[in-house]
Amino acid sequence: MRPLTFVRRVLSALALLALAAGAWAQTGTLDKIKRTGTIALGHREASIPFSYIGDNRQPAGYSVELCQRVAESVKRELGLADLQVKWVLVTPGDRVDKLNRGEIDLECGSTTNTLSRQQQVSFSLLTFADGGSLLMKIDSGLDSLDDMNGRKVGVVPGTTTERNLADALARARVKAETVKLKDHAEGLAAVLDGRIDAYASDRVILVGLVLGSGNQQRLRLSQGMYSYEPYALMLRRNDSAFRLAVNRELARLYRTEEIYAIYERWLGVLGAPGPLLKSLYFLNGLPE
Repeated sequence: MRPLTFVRRVLSALALLALAAGAWAQTGTLDKIKRTGTIALGHREASIPFSYIGDNRQPAGYSVELCQRVAESVKRELGLADLQVKWVLVTPGDRVDKLNRGEIDLECGSTTNTLSRQQQVSFSLLTFADGGSLLMKIDSGLDSLDDMNGRKVGVVPGTTTERNLADALARARVKAETVKLKDHAEGLAAVLDGRIDAYASDRVILVGLVLGSGNQQRLRLSQGMYSYEPYALMLRRNDSAFRLAVNRELARLYRTEEIYAIYERWLGVLGAPGPLLKSLYFLNGLPE
């Protein structure tokens, strides 16, 4: 084969690849949803009050309702007479893989938007802001992260809590044994039966565990927070059209203040939104 012919073929192949990439960028998830009439939403099993399986065995929670609102908005935007919602159970360990394999189109959980995760996935506008804390028994004599020296602290692997807890312990020069647990439900059980001294997670999730446990008189949260956890809905990278569709509905909910009714429904037991969350809603209520 002549050198010039080989170069031309390589250039042609590269051009075809570029066209294919452009076609995906133009269509992506919205095209898939329109073609199949289905949107696949990922939910957690027990991330109360954000994403969990409710008493009727259906997904429920703050993030779940936000995704339902997004699905309704996408249905209107695409002009569909009907849009089926397919719910798919995800865990901290498989949520990114299921998203990138196309098993889900949007993850509706309690996932923190981090720069390292943005190397693999993309995120919507922020939906909530929280921080890491510890759950322990009232009669344990423990009060804060500084009291964890020589103690056992439970954590779910594959979460930002796992990394942030390790960083916080190192900064405080506290040597604690980290115990890996399956999920929040196991973390609560392990605290109650004494397998661990404390369970680490985002503060609002720990509050939800306490309120739903029936053991409010035996449990307490540590003082302060050791990390910042900005939540967002997770979606695939390089899909700006779908990301815009998701953000358009979130921004509308914030701008019209409909978000406060959603907050009250799922988080109202915690009291009114604080200044940080109110600012988050206000700053993300982008105009059309």
